[in-house]
Amino acid sequence: MNNYYADLHIHIGAAGDNKPVKITASKNLTFENIVKESTNRKGLDLIGIIDCASPRVQKDIEVMLDSGELKEIEGGGFKYKDKIVIIPGAEVESREENGGMVHYLAYFPFFDNIKEFTEIMKQYMTNVNLSSQVSGLTGSKILQIIDTTGGIMVPAHVFTPHKSFYGNAFNSYKQVFSNEEWEKIPAIELGLSADTFLADHLSELSDKTFLSNSDAHSIPKIAREYNQIKLKELNFIEFKKALFRNDNRKVIKNFGLDPRLGKYHRSFCPQCEKTFIKENDLSVCPECEKKLIKGVKDRILDISDQDKTSPDHRGDYIYQIPLLDIPGIGSKTLDKLLNEFGNEMNIIHQIDYKELKNIINKKLAQKVEKARNGKAKIVSGGGGIYGKMK
Repeated sequence: MNNYYADLHIHIGAAGDNKPVKITASKNLTFENIVKESTNRKGLDLIGIIDCASPRVQKDIEVMLDSGELKEIEGGGFKYKDKIVIIPGAEVESREENGGMVHYLAYFPFFDNIKEFTEIMKQYMTNVNLSSQVSGLTGSKILQIIDTTGGIMVPAHVFTPHKSFYGNAFNSYKQVFSNEEWEKIPAIELGLSADTFLADHLSELSDKTFLSNSDAHSIPKIAREYNQIKLKELNFIEFKKALFRNDNRKVIKNFGLDPRLGKYHRSFCPQCEKTFIKENDLSVCPECEKKLIKGVKDRILDISDQDKTSPDHRGDYIYQIPLLDIPGIGSKTLDKLLNEFGNEMNIIHQIDYKELKNIINKKLAQKVEKARNGKAKIVSGGGGIYGKMK
């Protein structure tokens, strides 16, 4: 068994002749640029690119397959230059019967699987070339399609106030899925404003694996959150086993932002531009009486049915701050560190304080040490505004 670093939610901004895929993402986020950045600078072993259902992206994949840069592997997934494995995926927006909108991730083993998924989804989407498009289907129906085409469903950023499972659609899985359907969903994605300690307030998630992913919309945001996964080797079959925790494969650690850094962590009044950081059950602003954007923490406390109770299988959640989010570290300083130490995974996990101090000044090295050990002081975010490290 080996431990691998994985970021399983990375968007593609453009494909082909610079044609859009994820409209809100940087056009520099092409399939090729993602795998190069993830390999060379981030130091990841496994990535999920979740816009591969777009025919535009599929053409880019075919070009790389034809050139030999990319190879489909026997156990599922693509290998890039024998360095990193890519799990092809998709993100789909539902329309639930109660009017809720939810984003679901889907992961597939082989190119043929995701192309079959695309052919089916063409019936339900206005433009299948674009990512995260409205399907008009319920989560139950989307699960059925993903399952039929050989994929795995994972609800995305499940607690955010917009287009998420618990954040704005449901209080419980029982409102959309049968028990049998729920068992086919091995994991949920926490999102940037939540962590294990908050999510474990919901007893119905006790059997689910938790994932922390970047949801990257630009190259630098890749691996701002990621996972450490225990696998025998890198491929889709092993990845699936880890999500279901079969044969001793599992997610052993989540590395993520302190939830206070997330832009939807606490409730926010858009009228007064005020974030509420004390424990409260407010739905409207006490000052202007306008409806609040319910923060992730406050939403979880609203629907929780237990005190935080983590099951034995739950991996550790390690608070970290991306290097570029540490005050004083800009692109030049980061390049200096990367030139010396190779990639971000090495800087975060392998390089000690004394080595850092030899490359950057003592004060900045201390900030890096606090950021990667979860000891940094944080100003809470909310209402679409990220928190920040003091």
